[in-house]
Amino acid sequence: MSVRSLSRQLSRGLHHSRLLQIGLIVGFWLLGDALVKATGLPVTGGIAGLALVLVLLASRRLNLASMRLGANWLLAQMLLFFIPAVLAVLDHRELFGLLGLKVLAVILGSTLAVLGVTALVIDAVVKGRLAHDPAR
Repeated sequence: MSVRSLSRQLSRGLHHSRLLQIGLIVGFWLLGDALVKATGLPVTGGIAGLALVLVLLASRRLNLASMRLGANWLLAQMLLFFIPAVLAVLDHRELFGLLGLKVLAVILGSTLAVLGVTALVIDAVVKGRLAHDPAR
């Protein structure tokens, strides 16, 4: 398989895969972060990565379709990036491992328990009202 055909297949896959596009965006962010650390630029890695994307788009080395699906998804989920709890999680890398799965299980379990108890209480109240008010 030639490099050109491999490049075409990767490009086609990139144009149709939101996950690959998000990975590409994260890759530019990490590349920008590495560039900032290596050069000591007074900007964040995200800004440097964005500048890199801008240069590649302007020079037509990067096609906009290669990032459109992933960027649109990230924009749609942007509210999550402004929640302080999410930002705090990013500072604690240990939450991305087994500890994070345990915390997630506790959160999901307690949420389901609250939903279940609420449903049972509402059901009991409605049945109680129907029993005391036969006109309904």
